[in-house]
Amino acid sequence: MTQRGRHHLAKPLALTIAMIALSGCMSTAPDATGRYAAPIGGAPVIANETPYSDALRCMAGYTARRPLRVAVGQIADYTGKIESDNSGRKITQGGALMAMSALAKAGVPLVERFDTSVAELELKYANNKLIGSEKAAPGTPGDYRKIFAGSIPGSDYYLVGGITELNFNIYSEGGSADGGQTATDGVKGTAGISSYVMNVGLDLRLVDTSTLEVVDVISYQKQIVGHQEQAGVFDFLGHSFFDASVGDSALEPLQLAVRSTIERAVLEMVSRLYKVPGSGCASTIGTAADPLAGPGERARMPAVANTAAAVPAPQHAPSQPYAPPPQQRYAQQQYAPPQPSYAPSNQYPRAASAPSNQQEQSNDSHRPDPYRFYSSSDPATEPSLRRREY
Repeated sequence: MTQRGRHHLAKPLALTIAMIALSGCMSTAPDATGRYAAPIGGAPVIANETPYSDALRCMAGYTARRPLRVAVGQIADYTGKIESDNSGRKITQGGALMAMSALAKAGVPLVERFDTSVAELELKYANNKLIGSEKAAPGTPGDYRKIFAGSIPGSDYYLVGGITELNFNIYSEGGSADGGQTATDGVKGTAGISSYVMNVGLDLRLVDTSTLEVVDVISYQKQIVGHQEQAGVFDFLGHSFFDASVGDSALEPLQLAVRSTIERAVLEMVSRLYKVPGSGCASTIGTAADPLAGPGERARMPAVANTAAAVPAPQHAPSQPYAPPPQQRYAQQQYAPPQPSYAPSNQYPRAASAPSNQQEQSNDSHRPDPYRFYSSSDPATEPSLRRREY
């Protein structure tokens, strides 16, 4: 082998020996805790809060006075947006779970209707007498769990809806600059900054379980902002060069924005449902004191001097049974069987029909009044503040 060949072979050989030596320093044996590597990061686990969480907890004093059981149905993602690599959807599929957490913060009694698979399986086992009584010893025949009629409490209202909007880059702005010496080996630098805005929106409705009347509807959207900054420098140093750059970018959490929007909607719905006074926990909603109000946002509810933090929560009332069902709002009509098309015999006398004008008056009296949920205390600027009367 020539001198030139040995010279070119020495470099790869030295690199191979160095890699083998470094691999000997690596160990795949587990440590005393059974782990091969200790994970990085030491951030503590904290509560998942939004700017409206404190106001929701303030509502617990009002919801305890007149407990109304609420169920949460499907709050699905209707945006249809998925990741570019088909790894999943861009919007959380847990909107219903976020609504349950918001109602729990407000102290609203909840009944499970979202996932009843375990309860249905237990009911099936109990119906087949397969679940034993707690008093019986395990493995010995004994009494079985009884199924009693009316043992499952019903809901007074249920909350459904969906996440309906996800709009990317509804506004963006930025700027960049390059500069440096004109010489070939002179110092050159670059800098840039950009920002962009997107938004997410949802629509929720509160439905009376007994009558299927939609008693409240809320449509909210929240804008999400992101920004990016970067700077760099390039220069020659004799026979060498260097290129250095730094940057910073941040985007408001998208799923946290969805949670904040849901909590604000739940706070407003619960305030109307329980008839919380204007100076109560939701007094800052829609005003300049709103935690997430934007500059120049139009006030949707009248501003009051007392904020949510200054209003003490009322004391819990003694336990009492659930509120009675609402009174019958529609008069019961006497059912009349349909008359046959043939001539009836004397054995089945035909009932006399009411005059046509009397029937029209009856229909008018039974027609729902579209303004029956409004009260004089509702602000004139917000006609959607509907309150139920029992």
